Amino acid sequence: MFLMVATLLCFRMGISQDTTSSFSLDEAVSYAIQNNRMVKNAARDISAAEKQKWETAAKGLPQINASVGYNKWLKQQVSLLPGEFAGGTPGTFSPVAFSTQQTMDAKATLNQLIFDGSYILGLQSAKVFLQISKNAQLKTGLEVRKATIEAYGNVLLAEESTKILEKNIAVLNKNLEETREIYKNGLAEEETVEQLEITLSGLQSNLNHNIRLRKLSYQMLNISMGRDIYALTVLTDNLERLTKESFDLELLNQETNINNNIDYQIAQNDLFSKELLWKVEKSKYSPSVNAFLNGGYFTGGNEFSFFNSDHNWYGYSMVGVNMNIPIFSSFDKRAATQKASINFEKAKEQLTETEQKLMLQMESAKSDYQLSIEEYMNKKKNLALAESIEKKNQTKFKEGVSSSFELRQAQTQLYSAQQEYLQAMQMVINKKTALETLINKG
Repeated sequence: MFLMVATLLCFRMGISQDTTSSFSLDEAVSYAIQNNRMVKNAARDISAAEKQKWETAAKGLPQINASVGYNKWLKQQVSLLPGEFAGGTPGTFSPVAFSTQQTMDAKATLNQLIFDGSYILGLQSAKVFLQISKNAQLKTGLEVRKATIEAYGNVLLAEESTKILEKNIAVLNKNLEETREIYKNGLAEEETVEQLEITLSGLQSNLNHNIRLRKLSYQMLNISMGRDIYALTVLTDNLERLTKESFDLELLNQETNINNNIDYQIAQNDLFSKELLWKVEKSKYSPSVNAFLNGGYFTGGNEFSFFNSDHNWYGYSMVGVNMNIPIFSSFDKRAATQKASINFEKAKEQLTETEQKLMLQMESAKSDYQLSIEEYMNKKKNLALAESIEKKNQTKFKEGVSSSFELRQAQTQLYSAQQEYLQAMQMVINKKTALETLINKG
């Protein structure tokens, strides 16, 4: 029994180890680009667009169809012949059935489109639709990259915050124990102990909240990467190193160029598609030409003996050309063409508006990125000052020079500076990522 339990435990541990994976930031992004569910669906959309392109092209290629038909009269239709044809009375009619009671026909038809303006434009539209799908995949990849980097940073922020809170709690616990002993000996007031207890209670509450937040951050990262939400994920990068790697002043000096922006490319494709739809509606005024070639065999009889060896089948074939010339359609084509023209003009305005907005977004993103770097440098200095102030107040408090209220103020200031510094590091990473997404740099 003990051996069985041990085997099961080892098996479960083996499964847990198999589901644990370690990722640097670059590895996490690469994994997400391959496994994120939205990315996979975007790739499927491209495959569907390629099939749509072939489906459109195939309509202009030779089409072959075959058919087999069998008919049996339950009551034969007759034709009326003048009675004098059969020796009857003039002015009377004789019913005559010209067909057999049963017939069978087997034929094959080859159709070929010779000219259709809408078909040519349809081919161009299929190419544009394929390009739109490719642009959508690229945009999805950029958004997934951005979401993964932000989620990775959130996990690191939660981890670093937890470590700092635990360290602060350990230091404060030590101070509290020492202060309690001093209070027992009558060398400190009760308020001093209470002040430290209030500070400790707040830190413990923040720690509990941060631990819950850390769990959610891991789950969000797993979703972004396309992993199971409960998979065990270990991060090998740290927040400070990623922040230093995110310092790229060349990004700030790059000339603003919206041609590489994926949203601008999507707006351009939308303009092309609206123009093609307008041309398709205009092409419906032009004639279309189709050619056909068919051939088959026909037979008939009053009995079903069509497959007997001595039964006669009669062959036939035909070749021809059809031209469809639109003449009058109660102005519905005119209305459809005008509507397509209006949508084309709207797409022009939307492209111009997109261009203007993107120019503003790029300049704003550069400004935000520069501000994040400046804020990081500022918060780093503030943290060093807060640590120095807190350390001095610790010394003064132990020597009885400063009050517990002054120590609590210095500690609260330090805790705020610590969190602001962590958030400033995360902001540098996120703002750089946002700028890279806009300029299509990944």
